[in-house]
Amino acid sequence: MSNNKVRIRSGDTVIVLSGKDRGKIGKVLRVVPESRKVAVEGVAVVKRHMKPVGEQQGGIVTKEALIDVSNVAFYDAAFQAGVKLGYREVDGRKVRVNRKTGAVIDQG
Repeated sequence: MSNNKVRIRSGDTVIVLSGKDRGKIGKVLRVVPESRKVAVEGVAVVKRHMKPVGEQQGGIVTKEALIDVSNVAFYDAAFQAGVKLGYREVDGRKVRVNRKTGAVIDQG
C-alpha cells in the first residue's frame, strides 16, 4: 500500500466503529503505520500461550490485538463522539484539527 498516512497517534483516545467491540472507548497503545493498524487498550483482547524464556515465566497472557485504523475514530470528549481529523498550519507548524468544528487537537 503506497499511502500509509495515519492520523491517529499513540496516546489518543479513540472510539471503535465496527466489530465485536463497537462503541468501546480506549487509549491507543501503539500504531503500526506500515500495515495501518492500531492497538487499543481493552479492545480486541486475545489470549496467547507463552513458553518460558530465560527468567520470564510462561503461561497464558492476555494482550490487545491490532485492529485496522479504519475501524476507529478519534474521540472528542467535548463533542462526545468520534470525529474526523484534518491538518492545518498554525503559527508555522502543522497541527491536527477537528474537521467539523475546526478546534485544534494537538496541544503545545
